Amino acid sequence: MMTNERWQKMIAVIKSDVVPATGCTEPISLAFAAATAARYLGEDVISVKARVSANLMKNGMGVMVPGTGRPGLVIAAAVGALGGDADAGLQVLRQLSASVVEQGMMMVDNGAVTVGVNKETDHVLYAEACVYGEKHYVKAVIVDDHTNILSIEKDGEVIFSAAAQDNGEGDDKKAFLHTLSVKEILAFAEQAPLEEIRFIKEAEDLNDALSKEGLTGKYGLKIGRTLQDAQESGMTGKDLQNEILIRTVAASDARMGGAAYPAMTNSGSGNQGIAVTEPVTVVADYLHADEETRLRALILASMTAIYIHGYLPKLSAFCATVTAAMGAAAGMAWLLDREHGLERIGQVICSMTGDVAGMICDGAANSCSMKVSTAVSAAYKATVLALNGTRVSGDDGLVANDVEESIRNIGLLASKGMQQTDDEVLDIMLHKNQGDRRQ
Repeated sequence: MMTNERWQKMIAVIKSDVVPATGCTEPISLAFAAATAARYLGEDVISVKARVSANLMKNGMGVMVPGTGRPGLVIAAAVGALGGDADAGLQVLRQLSASVVEQGMMMVDNGAVTVGVNKETDHVLYAEACVYGEKHYVKAVIVDDHTNILSIEKDGEVIFSAAAQDNGEGDDKKAFLHTLSVKEILAFAEQAPLEEIRFIKEAEDLNDALSKEGLTGKYGLKIGRTLQDAQESGMTGKDLQNEILIRTVAASDARMGGAAYPAMTNSGSGNQGIAVTEPVTVVADYLHADEETRLRALILASMTAIYIHGYLPKLSAFCATVTAAMGAAAGMAWLLDREHGLERIGQVICSMTGDVAGMICDGAANSCSMKVSTAVSAAYKATVLALNGTRVSGDDGLVANDVEESIRNIGLLASKGMQQTDDEVLDIMLHKNQGDRRQ
C-alpha cells in the first residue's frame, strides 16, 4: 500500500520536526554556530564573541548545558567552539571530553567568552558566534531554525551564504500545515502503512530512556523522583495519572538538568518532544497496547502537536509545552476510546485551550519541568473529561465550538497578543536580583 501525497508530506514534516538533540535547543544552537565557526578557523580558539536574538537569550541564559555542570549561553559557546561536533547538528555537544569542558570553563572564567543581544535582527531565532585565534577569526550566523546556517565569514570574507529558511522551506511547511485538519491527521495516523511510520518508535525510546535517567534524582528540580518518592510513601496514589506525571516530568528534569542523553524533539524543543511522547508511552504501557496501536498513537500525537504549533511563532512568550501536551492528549484519548477518536480529540484540545492556553514561557530553566507537569496534568484531565463526553464550551473564553477555530485562536493569542509580554519577561529576567525596583 502506497501513501498518498499528503501523507508523504506529513511524514516528511514529522521527520524534519522530530529529531534528537542533546541539551536544550537554544544554547545548543549557539554551540552549533560556535562549532561551525571553529571548524574553519585553522588554529586554536582563544576567545569567542557571540550575539543572539532577545528570545534566544531568554531561552538560553538559565538552562544547564550537558556535560558542563553550568547553565547558560556563555559556556555553551565556549565548549561548542573548543570541542563541538559541527557535523552532529543538535547533538553538537554529545561527545565533549573532560579537557574541553575544563578549558571552556577557564575561558569563561577569564572573560574570553561574551554573549550579548543583537537588537538589530528581525529574526526571532538568531545566533551569531565569532571565534578568534591568534591570526584569524571566523563568524557563523544561524537564523530561523536551530541549525540553519545563514552565513560563514573568515577574516571578513564570505565563504558560505544561504537564503534564510523562512524565505522558502519554512513558509512552505507552515502553509502546508495550515491546510491540514484534526480529521485528516487522524485518518493519516490510523491508515498510513505501518512501515512508513515505524521511525517514530525512536522518539519513544529516547524520551523514555531520558525519563529513566531523570528518576535517578540527580537532575534539575528532581520533580519526577520527588513525586515517585511521595507515591511510594503513600502521600499520593499509584494510579495512571501519577504515573504519567512522574515519568514525563522525570524526563524533563534530566533534560533541563544537563543530562548527557538526547531527547527526541518536537517543533524544535526537547521538552515539547517529551510532553508529546511520554504520556502516550505510559498509557500504551497501561493498556498493554500492541506495537501497531502504540506506533499509531505516537504518530497521531506527534503530528497533532506539530500541526497546532504551526500556528505559533517560532519562539514567543507562549509556553509551547501546552500545544505539545495537546498532541499527547490526542494520543491518549485515541488509545482509550478509538471508536470515538475524532470526537474525543476535539474535546481534549478544546478543554486544554480553556485551561492552560495562557501559560507563559519565561526562558528555559529547571523550572520548565514544572510547566511540563502542568501541561501534562491538563492533558490527562481533559482526556478524562472527554471520555465522559465533557469539554469546555465554545461559550468560554478562547474556546470555540469548532476545534479548528480553537487552534487558530491559540495561534492568534501567541502571535499577536503576547509580543509585549515576551519583551517584558526578558527585561525582568535581565534586571532581577539587582535591587532594581522598576515600576
